[in-house]
Amino acid sequence: MPATTALRRALAVTAMLPLPALAACGYGSQAKDTDTDTAQVASGPRTDGLDAVRIGYFGNLTHGTALVGAQKGFFQKELKGTEAKYAVFNAGPSAIEALNSDSLDVAFIGPSPAVNGWTKAEGENLRIVGGSASGGVKLVVNPDKVKSVEDVEGKRIATPQLGNTQDVAFLNWAAEQGWKVDPQSGKGDVTVVRSDNKVTPDAFRSGSVDGAWVPEPTASRLVAQGGKVLLDESSLWPGGRFVITNIVVRQEFLDQHPKAVEAVLRASVESNRWINAHPEEAKEAANARLAADTGKPLPADVLDPAWKSITFLDDPLAATLRAQAGHAVEAGLLEQPDLKGIYDLSLLRKVLKAAGRPAVDDAGLGIA
Repeated sequence: MPATTALRRALAVTAMLPLPALAACGYGSQAKDTDTDTAQVASGPRTDGLDAVRIGYFGNLTHGTALVGAQKGFFQKELKGTEAKYAVFNAGPSAIEALNSDSLDVAFIGPSPAVNGWTKAEGENLRIVGGSASGGVKLVVNPDKVKSVEDVEGKRIATPQLGNTQDVAFLNWAAEQGWKVDPQSGKGDVTVVRSDNKVTPDAFRSGSVDGAWVPEPTASRLVAQGGKVLLDESSLWPGGRFVITNIVVRQEFLDQHPKAVEAVLRASVESNRWINAHPEEAKEAANARLAADTGKPLPADVLDPAWKSITFLDDPLAATLRAQAGHAVEAGLLEQPDLKGIYDLSLLRKVLKAAGRPAVDDAGLGIA
């Protein structure tokens, strides 16, 4: 399927941005390679004959499955003599680029980058093989300027990136309020400011934005600065659940090394089981990994509320990904995509069955 016209326009605009602006909005951001913990050395037979499996994730708590799995050694344990190598990304496009360039094998990634990557490559470069997390996204506002939903009109609201998962969600919500916003420029009844999550707290503090629709821990950082949660996105979804993080793999890697992918999925399932059985210890493990990756742990007033707002689960919540893609179409950021085949949940179902867990559904979007 061809890439969308709107997405091409967005990429063309991005290509003309000066380098500082490019870095600020997250496009082309560089991954940070992280060494495996010295106590988590590869031992035993190599999985699928591989020296290493390269796993990417973001430094967000919504990627807690990967953070805990890396910190506790679950990935390394399942991969045995094959090294689990990690890389931390700032944004979805750079992770998709790494998958496309064969410098990454597996990525924890949001639904919009997954759909965009699938669509741009005409369904040839990736598959979603598992779920990871739901929730952890909030609209946080300056309570002096915004006291109700109606007050959002006319304000400047930050989202992480043009066309990213939170950007699409905010544009869809704004349209439901009856507000008109140009999806490319962000101008309209509400001004959408695309701002990297690392920059948004400073922008909020300085007053250059009046609020932000952002994932954790950025949302709780803003609350710690005096912001108020006006809306938790989970309240907009049936049952309060929507996919925020998927597990995707390169299709070639999946075809050639299914045992390695299965090992990663066993580790992710074990990571989620451990998180839900030991929430306090898991929270500290995730924070320790963030500290190792960024050099600084999250303070308790940010970590505690952020962690509570995220649900870690193996179900990819495929029906909500379909809905999110529909929101992008309605916002004018995506032409109607054919998502049939974006999921291959066969290995996840195998892992879940072995663990005595219920099967998961692909909402009709699985491989034939």
